[in-house]
Amino acid sequence: MSFVTGPHASGQQRYTHWDRARLSVVVPIGVIVAVAIVCIVVAVLSSAQRADEVAIDHENQLLSGALANYGTRVLREIDSVASSQSATQNIRRKFDPLWADERAGVWLAAYFKHDYILVFDGQDNPVYSLIGHHAADKAWFAKARPELIELLDFMRGRSTTMPGAIRLGQSVPAETGARNNAVALRSILGQPAAVATVAVASDAGLSPAADIAAPIMLSVKFINADVLASIATQLGLVNLRAIDDDAVPPGDFVYRLTAPNGERIAHFAWTPKQPGAEIVQSVVPFIAVALAGFALLAAFVLRYMRRTAVAIVAGETRLRYLAMHDPLCGLPNRIFFGERLEAVIDEVHSSKSPAAVLYIDLDHFKDVNDTLGHPVGDELIRNVTLRLSSTLRGGDLVARLGGDEFAVISAIGNDTTKTMVLAQRIITAICAPYNIGGQNIVIGASIGIALIDRDSGGAADIMRYADMALYRAKNEGRNRACVYDAAMDADLSKRKLLEGDLRQAIEEGQLRLMYQPIVNKSGDTMMGVEALCRWNHPTRGEISPVEFIAIAEHSGLIVELGAWVLRQALIDGKAWPSLTVAVNVSPLQFRRADFAELVERTLHETGFDPSRLELELTETVLLGNIDTAEAGMLRLKALGVRLALDDFGTGYSSLLYLRRFPFDKLKIDRSFVLSIEKAADAAAIVHAVVSLGRGLGMKVTAEGVETADQHLFLRAAGVHFMQGYRFGKATTPAEISARLRAPADYLPHDVPAAIAG
Repeated sequence: MSFVTGPHASGQQRYTHWDRARLSVVVPIGVIVAVAIVCIVVAVLSSAQRADEVAIDHENQLLSGALANYGTRVLREIDSVASSQSATQNIRRKFDPLWADERAGVWLAAYFKHDYILVFDGQDNPVYSLIGHHAADKAWFAKARPELIELLDFMRGRSTTMPGAIRLGQSVPAETGARNNAVALRSILGQPAAVATVAVASDAGLSPAADIAAPIMLSVKFINADVLASIATQLGLVNLRAIDDDAVPPGDFVYRLTAPNGERIAHFAWTPKQPGAEIVQSVVPFIAVALAGFALLAAFVLRYMRRTAVAIVAGETRLRYLAMHDPLCGLPNRIFFGERLEAVIDEVHSSKSPAAVLYIDLDHFKDVNDTLGHPVGDELIRNVTLRLSSTLRGGDLVARLGGDEFAVISAIGNDTTKTMVLAQRIITAICAPYNIGGQNIVIGASIGIALIDRDSGGAADIMRYADMALYRAKNEGRNRACVYDAAMDADLSKRKLLEGDLRQAIEEGQLRLMYQPIVNKSGDTMMGVEALCRWNHPTRGEISPVEFIAIAEHSGLIVELGAWVLRQALIDGKAWPSLTVAVNVSPLQFRRADFAELVERTLHETGFDPSRLELELTETVLLGNIDTAEAGMLRLKALGVRLALDDFGTGYSSLLYLRRFPFDKLKIDRSFVLSIEKAADAAAIVHAVVSLGRGLGMKVTAEGVETADQHLFLRAAGVHFMQGYRFGKATTPAEISARLRAPADYLPHDVPAAIAG
């Protein structure tokens, strides 16, 4: 018994397990196949329905366009008469009813099938009419006038709209003043029609807004069954007709022509094409065959593939976003910007409108990072991002290229004026003070602009042009924008060569210092000297400090150059124990965290008396971070060094600087000194600065004194010290020593007029 039932029982058990396994696979497969079939059927039916909707929409647009073309054609036909010289002669100058009938009414009615032709004088009184083949009587005018007066009001400028009509060819929604012409679709005496009006031209060439009394020619052409039949033939519309109500057979489509005020103009109906049914009939057999073949296989892999695909797409999207955007501020990065720039250049080359690239570099950002730390610098970048995003237009692209560099692609075109306005708006937004972590931070921005037109090269060329323009903007004083021009190529090459030569000159000691005397108010005693750097190039000869100092600041060589000038001035100044030695300090030098240590170390190594060292700072040094600037100045004062505010009056000249910072001296800029004999306001400014300095306990030095009159004025104004050609040009250390030995040989003298001018 057990021998018989054993295998049977085992087989029954295997069958049960297989059946369960089969059910666990077949049921999901069956559900998946069923769902797939339903989805495909629904998709086919939906596509068919959508195809029908698209076909109806297309036919609807065709009919709208045909009606608009019909009205435009009516306007052209009447305009050919009204705008002619003959119309001006026979209607406007002196009305000729015979000409109006032959050349306007009968001609338009016979050749172009116009139904009504009317002419109104400057007071909107009808002077000619042709209704069918007869002149209109008073009863007809009384009935039609309310519908026509709306068009006349619009033509005369008494109304900016036509509530009872659909205006065609409207470009500006609310024009003012009289019009030259107008065409509209509206109901005339219960029938849909195209109504065109044209003002008869004037010899005087008056503008439309001024020509309010021009005679007006008006034409009406009804949209009747013949017109609809012609349109239906052209557009392939089946059974196109006008209907009195919306009761149409099932499947027909109703086109409602309604005025802006809701007034009915006309309703048209036709039997639309139904491509959806054809799609269903042609696709269903193939779908049925295909479903049987792929349903089983698709069911096994579809879910897995879908999940895998979704995961891959999501990963790719995330990776692409990370690869194309800056992680700090979320802006597109250099890669994204490069791709977009290439696309914009291609679009411009394909007859699209020109564009512009704005290359933005933040001024003094490195100083913020160095003095306040990178977290504050990062927050500053985010703040700049917000300001840039809010300043630019919706279609513009702003990207962060790295560090403190941003770039903008704007579709503003190649209008230099508009581009400069946009650049100035960006500079103004960026330069406004920031408050980050309790710190009041002020930075600047320099912008280089390259225009993109059909003749532009690739992205590399555009960015090179923008970079050259940015270089020019920085060299011209920063906080400004420059547009690239061809001359910048040669200028940049020249500057790059000069930068390399300057680096070599610093390393090999080719520079020298000259010293300009600073005298007391009488001009007979030398009180100090100002160290001025000079460079005699081996091949180019003497190079102006204005040129090579700007290159040094842009390239960062100013730090190395400034350290050399300070050391050499202290070494030379030890020979003149009775004089102070003034050394100019660049903003880039002063903002370095180790500047005070550099000064202290140099004083110690040279053995120079700190009380005889005078560091001259400009107001630019103070921009960016007032707290850090104040701390640095207090450290220098603790060493015994004197501080002078140079070029006072040419920058912001804020009283905050004078009250808060420990300056010992003010230096009046030479531009005011040179103008005191010519401009009363310059003399008043000098008086004010001297009074201000004395009131704050500061000494005042006047620069650029050249004539005896300037000397006498400044002395009377109360200036403490002076310097300029009247007391001696910048000279060698040996000459300064000789002057100390024999002061009587160096009395003040006027500069020749050619130099003083």
